[in-house]
Amino acid sequence: MAEKTEKNKENPDVFDRDSVDQEAVKQYVRNLTEEYRMLVVLKAQLYEGSWEPMLDDLKNRLNGKPYIFKLANRIQDDIERIEQMIKFEKENNVDLAVYVNLT
Repeated sequence: MAEKTEKNKENPDVFDRDSVDQEAVKQYVRNLTEEYRMLVVLKAQLYEGSWEPMLDDLKNRLNGKPYIFKLANRIQDDIERIEQMIKFEKENNVDLAVYVNLT
């Protein structure tokens, strides 16, 4: 996956790394549990770097509607984790997928 370094029209979730508090991001990433890391990996690899389709899948599954990818049984927990990471990304102008090992 190419490194994301600046905002663009195709993907508004791409951030300018120069404006990021690197230490805050590193601290946040160090504290991510495996469940959080897996969600970041899935976002990057299956949902083209966007949280919204993943949240839609989880909510659809929770409501018995069709969904794209079968995630963990803890759907509500995953939704809460994603919402926390979205908040962190917005507050820190960062894409966590750039900082979490995706392999």
